[in-house]
Amino acid sequence: MLAQARERVVGRVTALGYAAGWGLVKAVPTGVSRRWFDAVADAATVRNGGGARQLRKNLRRVVGPGPSELEMDELVGAALRSYSRYWLETFRLPRMDKREVADRTLTFGGEHIDAALEAGTGAVIALPHMGNWDVAGIWLVHHTGSFATVAERLKPESLFDRFVEYRESLGFEILPLTGGARSPLEVLRERLRENKVVCLVADRDLSRSGVQVDFFGEATRMPGGPALLAATTGAPLLSAALWFTPDGWAQVINAPLEVPEGRLRDQVPKLTQAVAHQFETDIAAHAADWHMLQKLWLADLPPRGRPDEDG
Repeated sequence: MLAQARERVVGRVTALGYAAGWGLVKAVPTGVSRRWFDAVADAATVRNGGGARQLRKNLRRVVGPGPSELEMDELVGAALRSYSRYWLETFRLPRMDKREVADRTLTFGGEHIDAALEAGTGAVIALPHMGNWDVAGIWLVHHTGSFATVAERLKPESLFDRFVEYRESLGFEILPLTGGARSPLEVLRERLRENKVVCLVADRDLSRSGVQVDFFGEATRMPGGPALLAATTGAPLLSAALWFTPDGWAQVINAPLEVPEGRLRDQVPKLTQAVAHQFETDIAAHAADWHMLQKLWLADLPPRGRPDEDG
């Protein structure tokens, strides 16, 4: 009972914090709010809490043993500033000119999406937690129209509803991971048959029952949904990566991954591993814009059934 009460209080405080962010940041000049958020990121770097320590551990796997500890300090600081910029933009995007945002998004590989839609198959895009996902979505809406994606059901429910409302206002179709009227997989297949685009963030398996892959030389799990959709619908699977530029955003949509021959139970793991390998290349090229402050690799996760005391 005490734990549930504490969770409710934390949830209400969190929801109020996000509501304050959407209200306050929109009312403050961009330069001022940017300095605020940079200061918060720099303070988090100095404090070196659990999230910053895990980010450092994750980034060390990306860059390898070569960089010195001082260079890692600089990389972690840059990554926390990048993450801070993501949240600043999240709070400011509702008031920004969406056409201007799309025009300021430098895009490589957009022809791969165009080819899929011209073929009438729809397209599945798999992304890591990089750059600004919402900005990439705005670009896609202006380029091809609305697309479908899946969102984790956050607590409290009011916070989840707020994020759904926010992203639907940008033109996205949001399907809840759990608790919806229909299975999200069923709806996503339907959208692909309608020759639409499906976008899924795919570098972290929230269920911890996903496909085991090798990622930067160690084992982790990634969701098999993108590969499953591609293998069962004929829609091409495109991996993408996002990063910040000094005055805007950039993204790459990679060429379609080839679906392996064989049975479905063999195709999905192989195709998910191919996604992981492309993520490796793109994350390594823009490591500071990969926002992975959580435990990801199996070596860092607790055994199944045991609580993760470090979060």
